[in-house]
Amino acid sequence: MRDDWDDVVRQLEDLLRSMGWSEVGMCEELWRFVGVDVDEFRMHGIEPCVWLEGLESLRDLGRPYWLGLRASDLATGKLNDKIALEIGTTNSIDAVFFPVLLGMVKTPSPKIWRKRKVPPTAKYVSRPIALTYYVYLSADAWPWPIELDINELERILNSLSNEELAMFIAGLLDGDGAVWYDGKYAFTAITACKDCPKRFILDVLKKVIAKKFGIVGSIKSYETKDALVFRGEDAVKLLRLIRPFVHHPLRRLRIELILALYDGRISPEEFEELYETTEYERGAPDIKRNHALEALAQAAPQTHTHGEQTTHKKELKAGAGAGIRTREKRVCSPLQVPTVSPVGIALDLSATPAS
Repeated sequence: MRDDWDDVVRQLEDLLRSMGWSEVGMCEELWRFVGVDVDEFRMHGIEPCVWLEGLESLRDLGRPYWLGLRASDLATGKLNDKIALEIGTTNSIDAVFFPVLLGMVKTPSPKIWRKRKVPPTAKYVSRPIALTYYVYLSADAWPWPIELDINELERILNSLSNEELAMFIAGLLDGDGAVWYDGKYAFTAITACKDCPKRFILDVLKKVIAKKFGIVGSIKSYETKDALVFRGEDAVKLLRLIRPFVHHPLRRLRIELILALYDGRISPEEFEELYETTEYERGAPDIKRNHALEALAQAAPQTHTHGEQTTHKKELKAGAGAGIRTREKRVCSPLQVPTVSPVGIALDLSATPAS
């Protein structure tokens, strides 16, 4: 039944393309929504939609990129004879990126829910609306461990080729990473919460990257998170290695921009002007944060295709002990919740979410 639905979605995508819709058009609409001028970047030889390139290769779940994403934001768990993959966000850019990414494997379905708690840093948000995307796969479709431990992860990473390790790091970066420039140095970082089981990943990764690439990072401790941070030339070397495999729109755009600066293809003044449009507002409302639902609606063609919401809620409750994260208060009862295709992102906004 689900395979039949995927066929319907693919036919819908073909129809949308015949009407002039495209993945690049979706990307451009997303950038306009968050205030990035795609034409200005292209005038300087930087393609803002380059993150779309190479996505087709991720139809293969055996790519180490998926293990990297699993080691960061992607939740996995067994539900009877199936494997569930789930990832969520309140972030505007992730709201479009995540379904495109999961759609390389299978047409994902979304949940829409309202967070009960607001992070201390979110001063201008009362209770943000979050989007979660999920797919079900056959039990043998996921080739990586469901639960990670330090010895197994180190063994896997040491067995990877240099290119495969770069894919793994790119998956980590797309989930729980950051790329930035402080006016003097380039930085890239992988983060993990202090007390969560995945914190050991930072120590393993620091060791393996130094051994295989000769690139040295340091682990920094913050209030709620720790981060493996690379600075200056070490950051640039690592960014060059992982660049082809990074698909997060904002992080890939910053990589392209930083490398253009280091390679002398743009001046420091041009860099500063372009980089400013990619920055998050501090101490003020920011369209890039906590506007996931609006961003998805803006980038999506207005079609009306509906997913497996009721079944998913029931099965998640049954599988709560199997490593699948349960969610907080749902807000989608009056809102028609669609199946999200990788390119025909569809959402019916004819109703307003419940408060």
